[in-house]
Amino acid sequence: MSTAEEALARAEQLLVELGARRDELERLAEADDLDGDAAVDLIARLAELAKEIEAELSRARAIADAGA
Repeated sequence: MSTAEEALARAEQLLVELGARRDELERLAEADDLDGDAAVDLIARLAELAKEIEAELSRARAIADAGA
């Protein structure tokens, strides 16, 4: 597997985790007793995941451009 493919695979893994955290946040929001601290922690993790995904996609793009 090339480095670009590895970066894309990592981005896909991160997207799966992002979806799971988003679902968790939705469940938390629907709860009768909203845990604000947990919600803030989840939102922070979503932001971190989004940055990691962007970095992996940028890495894959740079590798692909270098090989072209």
